[in-house]
Amino acid sequence: MENELKQLIIDALDLEDIGIDDIDSDAALFNDGLGLDSIDALELGLAIRKKYNVKIDAEKEDVVKIFSSVSTLANYIRAQSI
Repeated sequence: MENELKQLIIDALDLEDIGIDDIDSDAALFNDGLGLDSIDALELGLAIRKKYNVKIDAEKEDVVKIFSSVSTLANYIRAQSI
């Protein structure tokens, strides 16, 4: 699932010159990590909703934790899909 999510991130955010091997599953998605911003988070949230039918509420307390890395995002999607 993590590689699938990495590809979704690349496609949804039109990240050029980045492949799935360039994204560390445990690295931060925002700021010093992949460098995503709040607009990217909204676009990624929409892509996740379309692909996995999982809604990530931006008002949730743990939204920052959910989006902290590919690993945490994958774990959240798996938990919501049960």
